Amino acid sequence: MLLSLKDLVEAYIDLDEEKVLKIAENLLKSGGDPAEIIEACRSATNIIGEKFERGEYFLSELILAGEIFNSVMRIVLPQLKKEIKPIGIIVLGTVQGDIHDIGKNIFKAFAEAAGFKVIDLGVDVPPEKFVEAIRDYKPDTVGMSCLLTAGIESMKKTVDAIKEASLRDMVKIIIGGGRVDKTTCEYTGADAWTNDAATGVRIILKWAEEKRGR
Repeated sequence: MLLSLKDLVEAYIDLDEEKVLKIAENLLKSGGDPAEIIEACRSATNIIGEKFERGEYFLSELILAGEIFNSVMRIVLPQLKKEIKPIGIIVLGTVQGDIHDIGKNIFKAFAEAAGFKVIDLGVDVPPEKFVEAIRDYKPDTVGMSCLLTAGIESMKKTVDAIKEASLRDMVKIIIGGGRVDKTTCEYTGADAWTNDAATGVRIILKWAEEKRGR
């Protein structure tokens, strides 16, 4: 019977969901620390992200990795004896006029694996809903996603609405999606852009570290 965290990480990297869940369940039954299981899964997602960047894994593998993480969390979270304080809070959503959510959901899973609390606003999110969420949840970061070209204008309108509400200085803004690049980032007024979850999470982790170091 496999009970080590190393076995868990290896099974996760191999994207063997059945094996990952079985190991996680066995570790919990044998008194394993839920927080250590989550940390092991987080390290595995980092490696998977690196494989994606090298072209060894593709979008389908990233989607599966996110699904595996969500399945592990459903098993582990109820066993946590104390709440793990998140390293940061993210408000996330696909902007108004776009209903694509695969990229958003992958980023969400990777961000949660990295220790962030993610407030997912869903898809087709109007600017005022982002503004309201910033007021309600006081996040460190706002993440906006779009796959359609029309979504770029929605991103700009959302950033402008955040500025008009005098909330821009409260948050860092990262944008992502198939139509997003450096020029888009400059046009919308965002702080950073990404086209893959692993890079995006590294960016927000750096922001979190910089904030802690103040």
